[in-house]
Amino acid sequence: MPLATWIKAGTSATTLVLAMAGSASAAPAVEQADTQAAVVTLRYDDSRAPGWEAAIAAGVASWNAGVTNVKLVEAAPGGAAEIVIVATSGWPQATLGPVRPGRQVRVELGSQAVNQGYNKTRIAAHELGHSLGLPDTKPGPCSQLMSGSSAGTACTSAVPNATERSRVQSNYANAFTASDITDITGVTGVTHSRALVDAP
Repeated sequence: MPLATWIKAGTSATTLVLAMAGSASAAPAVEQADTQAAVVTLRYDDSRAPGWEAAIAAGVASWNAGVTNVKLVEAAPGGAAEIVIVATSGWPQATLGPVRPGRQVRVELGSQAVNQGYNKTRIAAHELGHSLGLPDTKPGPCSQLMSGSSAGTACTSAVPNATERSRVQSNYANAFTASDITDITGVTGVTHSRALVDAP
């Protein structure tokens, strides 16, 4: 084969190989985009929970580190939020989710629990767990975040265990929009309204 023909053939082959390599490297980017699209972002508003900011931030960080398909972010000042957090003088309580984008649940961080010796960060993370669709698992050990007050005042763990993380992952396995949601009564666009009070 003449050198000019060989170079031309080699160039075509190189171009084909590079084109194929470019196509192959583009595929993971598409998969990554699809994965990112599946993440449900939920905004929280803690502007009515003075004194709880650090505990809430730590509880949010615990959930964000433990699950991959739902992310909790602080709402912009005055902006809409799916999780409204308020400080109260009673026992902590929260609306049972899982809350979806465009819907709203309420979390009450009660000082009565703190006054009795319960850990603020564990309380915040536990109540956020309700918003993400987890019921109480009382009585239970300290290693279960959703065992709540039944683990005792010495328990400071604010980290969901593997089962709790898996259940939240399952709750958000699909990136729902508000119009996709049907609550337990069969009404579309409405979230659960059952409040769980975390008194001992």
